[in-house]
Amino acid sequence: MPSPESTPPEILKPVRWPLRLTLWGMTAERLTRAFWPLWSLAIAMLALMMLGIQDLVAVEWVWAAGAAFALALGWAAWRGARLFRAPRQSEALARLDASLDGNPIQAALDDQAIGAADVGSQAVWDVHQRRMRDRLAQAKAVEPDLRVARADPFALRYVALLAFAAALVFGSFLRVSSVTAMGPTGADLASGPAWEGWMEPPGYTRLPSVYLNDITAAGIDVPEGARITLRMYGEVGALNIAETVSDRPLPPDGTDATAQDFQVASSGRIAIDGPGGRAWDISMKPDAAPTVRPEGEIESSYEGDAQIPFAATDDYGVVAGTARMTLALDAVDRRYLLTPDPEPQPAIEVPLPMPIAGARDDFTEVLVENFSQHPWANLPVKLELGVEDEAGQKGWSDTKIITLPGRRFFDPVAASVVELRRALLWTRGNVPEITRMMRAIANLPDDLFRSAVPFLRMRAILGDLEQAGPGMPDATRADIALAMWDLAMLLEEGDLASALERLQRAQERLNEAMKNGASDQEIAGLMQELREATDDYLRQLSRQAQQNADQNPEMAQNQGTMEMSQNDLQRMMDRIQELMEEGRMAEAQEALRQLQEMMENMQVTQGQGGQSPGEQAMEGLGETLREQQGLSDEAFRQLQDQFNPGPQGQQGPGQQGQAPRPGQNRQPGQGQGEQQGQGQGQSQGSLRDQLADRQEDLRGELNRQSQNLPGAGTEPGESARDALRRAEEAMDNAEDSLRQDDLAGAIDDQSRAMEALREGMRDLGEAMSQQQQQNRGQQGQMQGDNPGQQRDPLGRNAGSNGNIGSDENMVQDQDVYRRARELLDEIRRRSGEGERPQAELDYLERLLERF
Repeated sequence: MPSPESTPPEILKPVRWPLRLTLWGMTAERLTRAFWPLWSLAIAMLALMMLGIQDLVAVEWVWAAGAAFALALGWAAWRGARLFRAPRQSEALARLDASLDGNPIQAALDDQAIGAADVGSQAVWDVHQRRMRDRLAQAKAVEPDLRVARADPFALRYVALLAFAAALVFGSFLRVSSVTAMGPTGADLASGPAWEGWMEPPGYTRLPSVYLNDITAAGIDVPEGARITLRMYGEVGALNIAETVSDRPLPPDGTDATAQDFQVASSGRIAIDGPGGRAWDISMKPDAAPTVRPEGEIESSYEGDAQIPFAATDDYGVVAGTARMTLALDAVDRRYLLTPDPEPQPAIEVPLPMPIAGARDDFTEVLVENFSQHPWANLPVKLELGVEDEAGQKGWSDTKIITLPGRRFFDPVAASVVELRRALLWTRGNVPEITRMMRAIANLPDDLFRSAVPFLRMRAILGDLEQAGPGMPDATRADIALAMWDLAMLLEEGDLASALERLQRAQERLNEAMKNGASDQEIAGLMQELREATDDYLRQLSRQAQQNADQNPEMAQNQGTMEMSQNDLQRMMDRIQELMEEGRMAEAQEALRQLQEMMENMQVTQGQGGQSPGEQAMEGLGETLREQQGLSDEAFRQLQDQFNPGPQGQQGPGQQGQAPRPGQNRQPGQGQGEQQGQGQGQSQGSLRDQLADRQEDLRGELNRQSQNLPGAGTEPGESARDALRRAEEAMDNAEDSLRQDDLAGAIDDQSRAMEALREGMRDLGEAMSQQQQQNRGQQGQMQGDNPGQQRDPLGRNAGSNGNIGSDENMVQDQDVYRRARELLDEIRRRSGEGERPQAELDYLERLLERF
């Protein structure tokens, strides 16, 4: 492109100002890219001086920093001069032409190469030239590109700008001159002495610093612990400082003559004597100690989670807190196994929860902890709450005697085991009495234990207690106490294969809770357990009704019974709960008895419909599980006959009251019990052979059922097959143990087989759910009315009372309140991270508003 000097003026006249502005923009662009380190260093140095950094360090550091800045500025100037190149007008003309459509400037400067003699060609060329020159009138200056992000990847220029902005807000241009006042000079002496002062409150007060030179009032309110900094310039000794607010000793003459620094410890006076001096009456605002107190009633859930509300206050904010509990020995009912003096136990200390967001000067929170396994659970304790502020001051609440909340057990055997566990942790001297009581409980296990597993566990705990004795070490006692707790939980919660047993047990526990005056929360938890047990029982009745309909269709069609829907049952249970909440326990117990009778006599009718292969497999495995449970119960009764003589009073192989070893044969005629119907002369060995044969047949049936399971190739399907293979191995081992007269070993193997069967059925249900979702377009929902197999997209069992949602308890963690608080804290933490996308931050804010 020709230079602008050789370009005809009539062509450049329309673009004169856009060309000039584009040239200036290119100049600014190149200056910025060449000299950005220079101006960044300059404003950073100016910001530091405005903030008075030079007054806070030694003179040597000021000189060193000044020399470093001077070298850096020289390097930045040399770099800028080397890189800068002034733009030419031809370059500006080319950039401006490139910003227009069709490059009209270049086109206006072109000459017609060929066809100049042709009239038509010349006419076309003239039209083209007029169009291009008309476009010149639309020319606008090109904006310069001032970005230097590629040259400054760490954004150091923005750091310098931020420091300068902070200096404009919190600093002063007057402080720049103090860099020359590092020692008395002739100019200083001529101008006279000067001073500066600052008051800096403690950081936790969130109060701003005060520049004392701007304070003309006679008095100042200062928080306790504030730091006063005073600096004097000019002739040494011309200004003197007198103060009565700190507890420091008076400095000797000549010490700190140019600078003093002290903290406010009391009200008093600060005076600067000399030319331009000033004085203030300091009124110190003391930092009060924090306070805390219990707030409201202490509640306990059915699982034993204690909820202790409290309120805390402080003038600036609480940073931490502790709940301390010690045994109130004078208030303990010192009867039975609590008569001996207890062994010393450390106090219970639990940190108090603090608010994550919001102010901490006045707040209310709830401490949620589970003390069920502590030796003092359900015993009176002294509760003290303590909080601490950032100044290190502590405040404690008044001592309050409360009953340490813990889980309550309504099963009689479970309650007895927990009481014996507490006696063991109370003192080791109770071991002989504990062992005698446990022998008494295990003497007639038929009436107390529902299966062999808890009985065998109690026998093992009893053996450990007798072997360890009263002199057991702490580790052994802790292990035995943990085993006793697990046993009590097994007895209370149970591991029942029959839904009817679970239903009856839930009704018994609720009835027992009403008799014993349980709390509202405990009764609510037991009521929820009754609802869940009712749902499970109705599902089993539904499957049984379908089986009866398949086997006897006429019977299913000719039943003349009264029909009752699931909603009717729910209304009955709601009525029971309403009566309990109103305190009408007698009426509630009567309604519960009627519900129990109705549930025991209930039959559920089923609609027509076939079963899928998966449902047939689930029912077959369920039948196998029930038969295995029956075999285990019969083996358990055989084991009981070994430990206890028959009703005729015959003695076993040992002396009266001594239990023979497992596997030791008894004489014919002993322990008739369940075997009376098989003939008096039949030996115990033949009975165990029959059990072994039945175990072998059951293993073969399980092997046959495992051949055609659905869900092949899927992860839950393969897990189900692995679990059933483990069940077969456990059944095989149980068969061998039965043939070797090892009843205890057979019961253990049968227990493992039942657990593996349950795991396999759970995995098979998941495989069926996945298959149903994959084939939803072809098969629709699973056939049949078995709500136990209907799951929502999250894998939960659907509600069985006609409601949308799930009746299933998805929270299995024992410490659900602590887990909920951790989740809430994580949501609050993430909501404070500004770099997250705005959509996510809005969602987190909605969660915080909701919860």
